[in-house]
Amino acid sequence: MNNITDTVKHLIIINIIFYIGTALFGDLLYGWFSLWFPKNEHFGIWQFVTHMFMHGGLMHIFFNMYALFAFGTPLEQMWGRQKFLFFYFSAGIGAALLHTGVNYLYVHQALEALGSQGVDVNQALELVSSGRYNTNWYSMADASVIDNFLSAMNTPAVGASGAIYGVLVAFGMAFPESKLFLMFVPVPIKAKYFIPALIGLDLFSGVTGYSIFGSGIAHFAHVGGALIGFIMAWYWKRNQFNNRRWD
Repeated sequence: MNNITDTVKHLIIINIIFYIGTALFGDLLYGWFSLWFPKNEHFGIWQFVTHMFMHGGLMHIFFNMYALFAFGTPLEQMWGRQKFLFFYFSAGIGAALLHTGVNYLYVHQALEALGSQGVDVNQALELVSSGRYNTNWYSMADASVIDNFLSAMNTPAVGASGAIYGVLVAFGMAFPESKLFLMFVPVPIKAKYFIPALIGLDLFSGVTGYSIFGSGIAHFAHVGGALIGFIMAWYWKRNQFNNRRWD
């Protein structure tokens, strides 16, 4: 097993500090540092970065930090500290941007449907922003449209998963023959098969709304992190940047 690298170690420590902070001052820190929809009163531009250090529970942070250790360490050893940090935060911010973009589509879809039924869309936005909604909306639009609208407006995104997915993709491209274990599958699977399958499941869950991973997961944030991770890792490899360390 590789010894943990300094940057990965420091990222894990910062995440743990934030996790302890949320245990002590949960609502306050979640309000400040989680990623809220831009039309929500809690939104701040810094949340595109800070949400990566917030987690929703012990298992959430455990799996993210284990993945950061397992897959981030060899990448930092190969790339160097600065290059790994640039990659990690780029993937995390990219994940947040795609997640927010999809939420914009959900909000627009709902407002368009409600507006066609004579609802004042500005009043609807104000109502939902205050944490309320009109039950009559469910008779005016498909239930999934209203549910997505309410979730997009008032459910913040937390976690390093988007950045982790970028790290996973880069690891798979750098070490495609490495064998990984999928939970509940007792046989090792090569990274070049395991990681695309995992991303494919997230994409399927995001598009269909049927999640085999459970509820409350920002699937498009995972896909966004994976996409940015792929673009960066592919570009660096194509231009032979993998041989250049940024220390």
